[in-house]
Amino acid sequence: MTTAPRKGTRARLAPTLEEVAARAGVSRATASRVLRGDARVSERARDAVLEAARAISYVPNLAARSLVTGRSDSIAFLVEETEERMFADPFFLGMLRSAQEAVAEAGLQLVFTVVSRPEDQQRFLAYAAGGHVDGVLLLSLHGQDRLPQRLEALGVPTVLSGRPLSGRRRLWYVDADNAGGGRLATAHLLATGHRRVATVTGPLDMCAGQDRLAGYRAAVEADGRPYDESLVSVGDFTAAGGHAAALSLLERHPDVDAIFAASDLAAFGVVRALRESGRVVGDDVAVIGFDDIPAAAEQVPSLSTVRQPIPALGATMARLLLDRIEGRVDRPRRTVLPVELVLRQSA
Repeated sequence: MTTAPRKGTRARLAPTLEEVAARAGVSRATASRVLRGDARVSERARDAVLEAARAISYVPNLAARSLVTGRSDSIAFLVEETEERMFADPFFLGMLRSAQEAVAEAGLQLVFTVVSRPEDQQRFLAYAAGGHVDGVLLLSLHGQDRLPQRLEALGVPTVLSGRPLSGRRRLWYVDADNAGGGRLATAHLLATGHRRVATVTGPLDMCAGQDRLAGYRAAVEADGRPYDESLVSVGDFTAAGGHAAALSLLERHPDVDAIFAASDLAAFGVVRALRESGRVVGDDVAVIGFDDIPAAAEQVPSLSTVRQPIPALGATMARLLLDRIEGRVDRPRRTVLPVELVLRQSA
């Protein structure tokens, strides 16, 4: 019995970057830049390299490239919530989708992870310290959590969704104008003749919850009214939280005639509580939410809301992080995108 390989069965060697460059008529460095997604090449060179790579079925050796560049070509999309919360809120999915598009356009991979326990955070820090990601997009930071500072101390560039409650002078973040949105919604309710305007807040250990409440207060005081804390019912960004907060509010103030809810999901819970109490939304009590998720327009009655630019937020975060990774840091640490009031049947 022979162990010699059969004639013609030897495996073909994988195509190399040098072969791609030679076939495209460019240098190896140019071919490498094209395949990394670098924009600093001509359209002609890009087309030639991509066609050559397709023709010979070239696949980049990511492990070898990582050894040379010291990079993983991966970015983490990290949400500090439970999986149930993350997948139930269209805000996170919209952010994920837009961030993924921007990262893929740059030729990198997006690694999605959820961190909800201290041990999850420690595990992710070890993962990041091992060089497995080049940067982190961090969403839903609560309280004084120092995860972004710890990542930065490891040399891992991090961009936050929302203003951090600590260390904001040293951290990079992209936010919507939450305070401005709270003012817009509340000012509209006051201007349309409502006399008892309340709010169901988001979680007050998050900047979005604090800022939307601050916007509500600013509008009330600008209208010459005293700020009444009994008209503030603390909730969260979920339908269940909005429902519970609205029930508590109605028990204290059965004469409430308008409610600004700090998220659309919370507003859905508010609407349910109002219906259970026999009130007609839009007639007896006006309701305005915040986010403008797709389901807002589909509610009956359709939900008035403050639209934040979710696709632009995710894309802006990703591009800012890519700039930081490439050493292009001439952009401000703080980016705040505008919001707008969208009026429908509920207010």
